[in-house]
Amino acid sequence: MYLFDKDILLEQKGEFNFEGIVAPHWSINANPNGGYLTAFLAAAMQKKSDKKWPVIVTANFLAKCETEKQSKVTVEAISTGYSLNRYQAGLFQDGTERTRAWATFMDESSCDKSANRYEKDAPEMPPREECFLFPHVPKYTLYDHMDVLLASSCAGWIKGEKDLSPQSEQKGWIKFRDNRPVDTLALLLMADSFPPPVLASHGIVAWVPTIEYSVSVRDIPDTAWIKAVFRSHYLTCDIVEEDGELWDENGKLLAISRQIAQFRRY
Repeated sequence: MYLFDKDILLEQKGEFNFEGIVAPHWSINANPNGGYLTAFLAAAMQKKSDKKWPVIVTANFLAKCETEKQSKVTVEAISTGYSLNRYQAGLFQDGTERTRAWATFMDESSCDKSANRYEKDAPEMPPREECFLFPHVPKYTLYDHMDVLLASSCAGWIKGEKDLSPQSEQKGWIKFRDNRPVDTLALLLMADSFPPPVLASHGIVAWVPTIEYSVSVRDIPDTAWIKAVFRSHYLTCDIVEEDGELWDENGKLLAISRQIAQFRRY
């Protein structure tokens, strides 16, 4: 079993109750990555749904979550219908709800892909050999298990270069270091695995904790490496948005995402 699968494994304790350990392998500065927590909760909701495709998953991060801690997940069915099932789930530690998520599931076999239409092309991406591999950083365990290659135009902030990007953008390539195949739950993690775009334009001057995170999963890839691009356009009142896209190398759209985060200067 791949590490990611072990780390989203939950034991069912009742009809709508699960228990599991929030793993330490997907953390940013010792805090569990929001995409990982979203996948953790989506895995529980997916177990209760007869439709398995998480077409939209949204998470709100209510309180700090701890790693290596026994956690309880409660799942509630909101509605079950012919084409869509909707659930919500809460993650609890020490009796306190830390994260709440909502998911809408559909049956992939009912999707009419002949109607697919793109009005935007996949992002242009530099060759992987010209990109900068996100380095090992203590307590940033996510990058010990994901290969994240940043385009050089976005990497000045982490390489210590004086000139930062004029745009709040992070883009590049991503895959699991252990070559785990990418499925719908993995896309929930990957859409939150790049550094915040505002760091490219501002440098390492702030902590950017996510308030709300939402991913619409559209397809699964035919290639191991995934193209990713994330942009922020508006930083106001210490709030910033982040819009993301994931594509495979063949130009297939995999997921679109949006985050709302705080911009907290150190």
